[in-house]
Amino acid sequence: MNVLVVGGAGYIGSHCVRQLVAAGHNPVVLDNLIFGHREAVAADIPFYPANLGNESEVGKILRKEKIDLVMHFAAYTYVGESVTDPLKYYFNNVASTLHLLRAMMAAKVNKFVFSSTCATYGIPDKMPLVETMPQAPINPYGQTKLDVENALKAFAHAYGLSFAIFRYFNAAGAAEDGTIGEQHNPETHIIPLVIDAAVGRRENVQIFGTDYPTPDGTCLRDYVHVDDLSRAHIAVFDKLDKPGTGLFYNLGTGTPTSVLEVIHAVEKVTGKKVPYVTAPRRAGDPPALYADSSKAVRELGWDIKFKSIEPIVATAWKWHSAHPDGFKK
Repeated sequence: MNVLVVGGAGYIGSHCVRQLVAAGHNPVVLDNLIFGHREAVAADIPFYPANLGNESEVGKILRKEKIDLVMHFAAYTYVGESVTDPLKYYFNNVASTLHLLRAMMAAKVNKFVFSSTCATYGIPDKMPLVETMPQAPINPYGQTKLDVENALKAFAHAYGLSFAIFRYFNAAGAAEDGTIGEQHNPETHIIPLVIDAAVGRRENVQIFGTDYPTPDGTCLRDYVHVDDLSRAHIAVFDKLDKPGTGLFYNLGTGTPTSVLEVIHAVEKVTGKKVPYVTAPRRAGDPPALYADSSKAVRELGWDIKFKSIEPIVATAWKWHSAHPDGFKK
């Protein structure tokens, strides 16, 4: 299919573009490059430096490229910033997405794959998380994702839009060949932060809370490889043929990994000691978050290749060690 990847120069989007090519599809990238990197997308992939909220421009692209399906990765994702500047998040994550959807409907493009988040569940009272559990976000970032989820349900009912929603846990790792990987500014993801501490690019890494009711006292999270995420998105395509279809999937390995276990994995993979300091718990950090992804495995035939933290870290290390300055030449 011809697939418009909105946010296709970002971390997850760029990996998904590569997986689309590998699966025989024709990706087209739209990215305003605020957070994305042009170098993350192969030169032979059609690329449009535009905003998802520009209905006129998006409509032209949809028609010119004969797009069959749209994948949306172009959200702002910094939880703390969403608390201090919620207007920014509602404009981009909700309002601009509505413009994108209206442009799609005008162009008669009726298949949509949406990148959501486990943050829509808020602070759950039991683990692992399944798709039918209550959703009660505790920050504007999670709320904007849930707002779009609810809009998609209404659009499926009213307009026949078919959609799939993927609620991610902690996306991690890099392309296996080391050619593209993770580079954010500012960086908030734990694996690149720990790698930076290991190689001396930062003084240390902070562990927020060592007194949680977990085996080693640090938070447990579910780290899922970015290529595994991408493959799940593509596996859902043939489920969207019937108008009005609405699908929801958690994507995680189901294996909780602690902050200290991430640090130890980086030390083992790199052969370098990681300096760290401890700090108090952060408000809103639950002790554990991990997925039950059996629905995606069962319905999509999703095969999780990277099932544990060490091989995920190994792919990240291959990228970071070969590209110490990221995508800069």
